[in-house]
Amino acid sequence: MAQRVRKAVLPVAGLGTRFLPATKAMAKEMLTVVDRPLIQYAIEECLDAGIDEFVFVTGRNKMAIEDHFDSAYELEATLEQRGNKAAELKLTQAATLKQGNAIFTRQQKPLGLGHAVWCARHWIGREPFAVLLPDELMVSSPTCTAQLVTAHEKTGGNIVAVMNVPREQTKSYGIVAVKPEKDGLAEMTGIVEKPKPEEAPSTLAWIGRSVVLPEVFDHLDRHEKGAGGEIQLTDAMAKMIGNKPFHAMTYTGQRYDCGSRIGFLEANVGVALNRADTAAETRALLTRMLKG
Repeated sequence: MAQRVRKAVLPVAGLGTRFLPATKAMAKEMLTVVDRPLIQYAIEECLDAGIDEFVFVTGRNKMAIEDHFDSAYELEATLEQRGNKAAELKLTQAATLKQGNAIFTRQQKPLGLGHAVWCARHWIGREPFAVLLPDELMVSSPTCTAQLVTAHEKTGGNIVAVMNVPREQTKSYGIVAVKPEKDGLAEMTGIVEKPKPEEAPSTLAWIGRSVVLPEVFDHLDRHEKGAGGEIQLTDAMAKMIGNKPFHAMTYTGQRYDCGSRIGFLEANVGVALNRADTAAETRALLTRMLKG
């Protein structure tokens, strides 16, 4: 029987250079899609999957993330005293994580995603865990992470979420090589970080969601550098293939690449159009703007 996935690692130490100057003094993970910061969507995705313990791997100028998930006594007291802010109070309290369920640790040098995950090793221990990149916003029911956890329960191994991308974009992703798909999962035979289009083993790209076995730390401990001179999580994953069960799950929900400005804009529009409280007004707004 597969060990339950209880913990998630959220690498949030990046500088967010593609969103400067907005990210000069704020964490890119705190950029909002409609009315929630990106990082909150990732946490809600985890909670939907039954994951309730979190390791945030942060960097300088990221204190707003910790504050966001803390209790805001003064704000809550003010909302309660006003008497007509019950909905706002409920939303504020819903963003607060349980006491003791979140750890914040620093990645002191930008040495790559693999290094960021390695920084969480002492709090993960020898348990399987989820990795979520908050730049990737997933919208589906059940959530992408919930689907991965279910797949892990079946296989007992590593699971990564993948989607097909145009071949010319393989140089921007970790690309997997797989055997034919069976029951929604494909056994992986390899994963390569940012291959040239002509060298990519497929067009199936890892999209920033995975469930990983703790043996990955045995490889990350070596601090071997890969693409871009960084310690790559995909390189450590590749070394586990053949030793532990390793599958790719093709994700069929909506994915927004919020690491790019256009992707972030698309996410705001897409989420607004699919929310009952904002859909009609958003559609009307877009109609007016397009007519102009």
